[in-house]
Amino acid sequence: MPPKVKITKEEIIQTALFLVRENGGQAINARAIATALHCSTQPIFSNFATMKELQNAVLQAAYERYLLFLKNEVEEGKYPPYKAFGMAYIRFGKEEKQLFRLLFMRDRTGEDLSPSIDFEESVQMIASANGVTEEKARRMHLEMWACVHGIGTMLATSFLPLEWDLISDMLTDVYQGIRVKYISEEDGR
Repeated sequence: MPPKVKITKEEIIQTALFLVRENGGQAINARAIATALHCSTQPIFSNFATMKELQNAVLQAAYERYLLFLKNEVEEGKYPPYKAFGMAYIRFGKEEKQLFRLLFMRDRTGEDLSPSIDFEESVQMIASANGVTEEKARRMHLEMWACVHGIGTMLATSFLPLEWDLISDMLTDVYQGIRVKYISEEDGR
């Protein structure tokens, strides 16, 4: 009798992530993952107590991939760090359409809506660069993020193709407008 091949938790997560990238979030099901791994569903349920646990692991793996986009965009040095975060978010929407949809276009009713690591880091960048309170920086980022998310969504859904130079200019224009509004409030104008 040949030895059983052990399917690891990481292999299951990576296979599920691959399936999502190819077929969207609905691809996270035990049968599809087992078929892709050439095994039964038994290893999946041996590694994950529930499908919800597996889905959460896939969400975490997708988020880690997104964080890598942020890191790479900042390290490239083409944009200031805060703008690099926005450009990376949009690039993620264009290049990882299904993962973008999974992370940023799903119904989050009932989920923990605490700010993410990248959100908090963005707020700190704005506060530091502009000398505004954390509360104002949070509001500035939320307004900026609405713009960035809209552009990312347009690219993730292939609704409207935009050139990178135009996207960069749009982000600068919106940021400067938001910045002027909040800085003038700080100065009492």
